[in-house]
Amino acid sequence: MKLNAIHHAAIIASDYQKSKLFYTELLGLTIIREVYREERKSYKLDLKIGQSQIELFSFPDPPKRVNGPEAVGLRHLCFEVDHVDEVKRDLEMKGVEVEEIRVDPYTEKRFTFFKDPDGLPLELYEKE
Repeated sequence: MKLNAIHHAAIIASDYQKSKLFYTELLGLTIIREVYREERKSYKLDLKIGQSQIELFSFPDPPKRVNGPEAVGLRHLCFEVDHVDEVKRDLEMKGVEVEEIRVDPYTEKRFTFFKDPDGLPLELYEKE
């Protein structure tokens, strides 16, 4: 068995239009396609990030997810960036609250966290 890469991560938004603007306008991800699935009363937006994708979904009245940072399950979604301080500054200029930059004690790489409109933890991790 050989796994080649992560193809996509899927996110369910409580406010589809707000999250669509966040991921496309604020983060600058490119729209691959957007479809409305009438039978599910749900939008599906495919966004390109590098060689991977983020699928953004809407569903009528989705249940809240437990939001404990140490709860079992996916902890956060991480974006690789060239310069974490530049991206942090850009996000803050757009009104996004970003934590202070830290250094990973094992890799010595710089990183920080911010959240999407639903509070999903997102990380910026410096490439070099």
